[in-house]
Order: sequence, then structure tokens, then C-alpha cells
Amino acid sequence: MVRPSRSYRVFQGVNGVILSLVVLVTLYPFVNIVARSFSGERQIRSGEVTLWPKGFNLTTYEIVFQDAMFWRNYGNTVLYTVVSTAVAMVLTTCYAYVLSKKHIKGRGLLVGIAVFTMFFTGGLIPNYVLITSLGMKNTIWALAVPNAISVFNLLVMKAFFENLPTELEEAAQIDGLSTYGILLRIVLPLSKAVVATMVLFYSVSFWNSWFGAFLYMDRSELMPVTVYLRNLIAGATGGGNAGATTEQLTQVAANIQAVTIVLTALPILCVYPFIQRYFVSGVMLGAVKG
Repeated sequence: MVRPSRSYRVFQGVNGVILSLVVLVTLYPFVNIVARSFSGERQIRSGEVTLWPKGFNLTTYEIVFQDAMFWRNYGNTVLYTVVSTAVAMVLTTCYAYVLSKKHIKGRGLLVGIAVFTMFFTGGLIPNYVLITSLGMKNTIWALAVPNAISVFNLLVMKAFFENLPTELEEAAQIDGLSTYGILLRIVLPLSKAVVATMVLFYSVSFWNSWFGAFLYMDRSELMPVTVYLRNLIAGATGGGNAGATTEQLTQVAANIQAVTIVLTALPILCVYPFIQRYFVSGVMLGAVKG
């Protein structure tokens, strides 16, 4: 076994120190937010809260959790995220698979149409008129369909499919598999890394999205939890609806932003470790493979 040189050991030490500092700088804001969400109003306003809660307080969490509308909207968010991500993955995968076939006529036009939408959109008012005229207002499709294909995700999947061995598909075609059979039984099982990465990207995007629901939905029982929490911050709903006292409302005003960040980020943080290994492989699409 070759012993690492002194310069290499120095490099490893310096690299470890730098990466540790990067991790600390990255974690500090989130830890501070969590501490603020559990701290008292006086300690927050005086700037005493850093990495540990001061004046431990659960008032805002209690007010939010006791509101039945919060749980209704939270369930809506889960449903919207799952359905929208499923729709987006089906459309993006099919489109990317077509674009990866260089022999298909009109492939350049299809790529151009996709790239064109990255720089030019119809605008807010035309989109609103279109969604309304199609009868999708106050439905889940108003959130799922307009954002069904991310061009960036589409191009990443296209690049991945292009790197797959064509011999596998040719052999499957000789064995009698159709185009959809090749995609489902050959291509997708070999594409777990990029599929998991795209699922993560889409689910995070749909989970955190609020403007589409704010624009296309009129009834509060249809709103996702992000709009509910946005309304809490804006003072449109929240503490008053939950029968809160003046003292409780003061506490809510002090740390509501921290509580909303924790409540929206926590589910994604819980899911991420389970798909991290696929995500790491997926973001290395351009790396040299042996």
C-alpha cells in the first residue's frame, strides 16, 4: 500500500477544514430559524436567539396545529405534490425519450420549441385567461398542467437517455418489445438515478409553490399549506381565526416566519435522505463513467 505524501495529507487537512466551515455556514441559518421558532417574543425581538431557543415557547405551533384549516391545507399540499409530480414525470420522461432519438424527423424543432419556452412566456394575464377558459380554475390541474414540464429537467433527462447503450434497445426490439415496452422495461430501470433526481426537483418545486394556487383558487379549503402560511404572515388569517389572545398574537407575529419555514422544509428534509444516493448519481450525469 502506497503511503500518501506529506503534501497530499496537508491537502486533505485543508480540504477538510474548508468543507467543515462550508457545512457550518450552511447549517447556521437553518438552526437559527429552528431556534427562533421555539423562542419567546421578547428574546426574538432583542436578538438573543442564536443556536438555542431562548424563552421556550410553543404558542405559534399550538395556534397553527389547532386550526383545522391548517391540516386540510396540508393534506391538499400532499395531494397536489404527488399528482403534479406524477404528471410532470410522465410528460417529461416521454418528451425526453423522444428527443434523445437522433434519427427522429423534426427532433431539432421539438428541442427548439422546448428551449423557446425558457426565455419567452405568455404572461400572467393570458395564462390566467387560458386556465379559466379551460375550466381548470379551482382544480388541481391548474397547478399540475402549466408547470408539468421543466425545460431544464427535460434537457437533463435527454442527455442521460442519449448516454444509454443503443445496443440494449436494439436487442429488446429484436425480442419483440414495442417502443413503450423498451422505455418501461429497459430504459427506466437503468435510469433510476436521473428519475429520482427529477422526482426530487419536481416535488420540491410543487411543495414550495404557492403563487399558482393563490392565483387560480378562490376557496380556502382548496389552498395548499404554503398559501395558508403565507396568509398567516400577511395577517389575512391565522391567530384571529384560532381564537388567539392579544398576547398570543404578539408571539405569533414575532416568530411566525420561522415557524412557516420549519413547517414547509421539514417534510422535504425527511424525504431527502432516502433518495440521496440516487440524487448524487443523478447530478453526476456529465462525469466520466467507466
